Amino acid sequence: MFFANDSRDALRQRWFDAWQRRLQLLPLEPLDAAIADVIALHPEYQPLLATPDALHRPYTVEQGQTNPFLHMGLHLGLREQLATRRPAGIEAVHARLLKRCGDTHSAEHLMIEVLATTLWDAQRSGRAPDEQAYLERLRKL
Repeated sequence: MFFANDSRDALRQRWFDAWQRRLQLLPLEPLDAAIADVIALHPEYQPLLATPDALHRPYTVEQGQTNPFLHMGLHLGLREQLATRRPAGIEAVHARLLKRCGDTHSAEHLMIEVLATTLWDAQRSGRAPDEQAYLERLRKL
């Protein structure tokens, strides 16, 4: 995984830096370009990335908040799954949803809900995510 050894703050700083470089029209490494592309799809989160103090805020479900970094990270993770075609068959699900939804962002939102549930289940059980169960959930969309 890209960020396996990074702290929460280091991960969030990467998002902040990638967005600032995009805004300044500076060259981006491929991963930073992918990050900036996801941010570009989320105008509701862009103001958070205008000030570094947002990087240190807690975003909790208990307070009725969506963690913007988690949400955008799920987009990035899904895009990596599609690029690597893992699990096998994911690209067919994406193509079907893209046709149904009419745009990539909407299709991704449907899929990242399933990804989040699958990751949550794995975390609660203390096991690796079940790729086949994940793919079956995706196919039911």
